[in-house]
This record gives sequence, C-alpha cells and structure tokens, in this order.
Amino acid sequence: MNRRLCLITGASAGIGAEFARQYAALGWNLVLTARREDRLQALADEIRTRHTVDVTVIAEDLADPAAPARLVAALDAKGLAVDALVNNAGYGLPGTFFSTTWEDQAAFLQVLYTAPIELTHRLLPGMAARKFGRIINVASLAGYAAGSAGHTLYGSVKAGLIKFSESINAECEALGHADIHCTALCPGFTFSEFHDVNGTREATKQMPQWLWMEAAPVVAAGIEAVNRGQPVVVPGVANKMLATLTRILPEPLGRAMVRAQSSRYRRMD
Repeated sequence: MNRRLCLITGASAGIGAEFARQYAALGWNLVLTARREDRLQALADEIRTRHTVDVTVIAEDLADPAAPARLVAALDAKGLAVDALVNNAGYGLPGTFFSTTWEDQAAFLQVLYTAPIELTHRLLPGMAARKFGRIINVASLAGYAAGSAGHTLYGSVKAGLIKFSESINAECEALGHADIHCTALCPGFTFSEFHDVNGTREATKQMPQWLWMEAAPVVAAGIEAVNRGQPVVVPGVANKMLATLTRILPEPLGRAMVRAQSSRYRRMD
C-alpha cells in the first residue's frame, strides 16, 4: 500500500512505542529500531493486529558510530523511503562527570546527539526530493533549565537538540521546502521506563503528581506541532509554565532553584 513511512528510534518502550502506536493509528507504515529486537517484534505484532499497516523491525544500537549509516543503508536495500523521522532514542547517564568514564559519556553523546543529527542529515535529501518530510527530535524541558550537578551532559544535549531543530526548521523554510518541518518535543517528567533504567525511580516518586504526564498526550503534542511547522513544543500546562519561568527568572535564581531541587531526581553517586 502506498502509505507514508515513519522511522522511530528507541521504539521498544515508553515515548518511542507510543509514537509507533499513534502513527500507526494515523495510517502510517513504520520502521522501528532499538537495541532490544524482542521488544520491537512484540510491539510490531501488537500494531499489526490493530492496524492495517506495514511494520519493519531493524535492531540497531545507536551507540555504535556506524549504526546510523548502517540503518539508512538497510532502508535503502529494502526500498523504504522515510517520510517522517522520530529521533527518540535516549537514556539518562547517572552520576557526576567525575564518577563516569569517558567511554560512557561518549556513548551518551553518540546516542542522544550525534545519531539524531546524522540521521537527519542522511534522510533530509530524500524528503526534499519528495517535497515532504517530518522530523521530531525528542528533547526535554531540561534543555531550558540551568545546568545541574549529576547527569552532567543531559541538559546540554537537550538544549542542543532544541537549537538544532529550530535551525533545520528555519533552513527548510528559507530554502523553499514548504512541507518539510522539524520540531523539538520538550516533555517534562513522563511515565515511562526512563527512570527505571537510570536508577532514579524511587527519587522521582517524591515529585508532585502534577509534574507528570502520560506518554500519549506528549506524543500527540509532538505530532500536532510538527504538522503545523512549529519548531519547538512543550507539552502540558505545568511544563509550559516551567519553561516560561526559565526565561524570566534571573539566571542566578534559576541556578539556585535547580541546585536545590536536582538532588531529588538526579543521582550523584
């Protein structure tokens, strides 16, 4: 069937899996990629039973610098043209810069920053040739906040993804690609496996419930924003208020607030 195709990284759980479900419900074919092939296959089977769409599974570890090129080559070999790219793969690296190895930090940068940029670079020309494209980079509310102790590069990477998304969206507009849009999706605390994987689940349980969102409305906000050509979207009223606060508070006060609160949800060991 001649349907549009969406490639989703980090699709095995959480926000990535929800992107797969929502794009399938919209009638898109899917390519799902992540490290855990068994989880991807289970999600693919679930989606195929609910929707008449094609789902292709390609297991890859984006921590490998060769993975983005290998992934695009696999798509080309299958004759699959990507109309939408959701750069969702990511995780938190607990601890301080002092307590982590450079190898761990380099892998973190590769997965969360370099791979999304490379996939965008490799897939944009095809989108331009077909005069249609959607790119969603899953950033974070942390990209707006002051830097904090622990999880050292997380905020920096997410801030970079926000600026990168703004620039790609602006370039597409300036070059006349009217139907190619790029959006940075900036959720706050979202119910998923993220905090289980990085060992902060118990700490985040202490956070107020009004700070949390389910994955479904987060993903819906991202899809709606990229279709409108909106370069950045912060889902949820509470998150929008926090993002606004980061812009209007004096920087020393913002840093003090982050310093006081970050120990509640960031591991320092």
